Amino acid sequence: MIRFPRLAAALDHAAEAHGSQARKGTEIPYLGHLMGVASLVIDHGGDEDQAIAGLLHDVLEDCGAEHEASIRRAFGDRVADMVLACTDGTPDEAGAKAPWTERKRLYLRHLESAADETLLVSACDKLHNARAIAADVAAGEDVFAASRAVGMEPCGTIALCCRFSPGGCLASGPSSSNWRTPSAA
Repeated sequence: MIRFPRLAAALDHAAEAHGSQARKGTEIPYLGHLMGVASLVIDHGGDEDQAIAGLLHDVLEDCGAEHEASIRRAFGDRVADMVLACTDGTPDEAGAKAPWTERKRLYLRHLESAADETLLVSACDKLHNARAIAADVAAGEDVFAASRAVGMEPCGTIALCCRFSPGGCLASGPSSSNWRTPSAA
């Protein structure tokens, strides 16, 4: 049996950092998304560090860059580097970030040279997001109305999922045989 002894500590760290945050437009605890990403990472052949990065991938982006030191101290350089590489921007002192479109374009450009171990974590994040969007669309929700109203490009998440996700766009289950992981390299 494969065990991930540090995963519980990472879950606690993510829960503490994200506090009572909920998924946008819902009452679903944000922790559910983080657990979903970590689960997808494991399903697609990721190791413990990658699963931990999946749990922590939004801490810097949503909670602030000051969390990097505690992640690095608690989980090591490899995890902290993956979390940093999965971050498309951090809030400034006033809580503001660069415009959405600018951040997403820079992030897509960054992914072109990102390490495979980071791509797996990022792809699992985008896959989990895309599945949530697909479920909302199937339920009849106009999930892109707010994005269109402010000129955002709502297809970015789905395009990224199709480009980098294990098994292709909106894959319904694991298919790690076509995904490059450090252990398969």
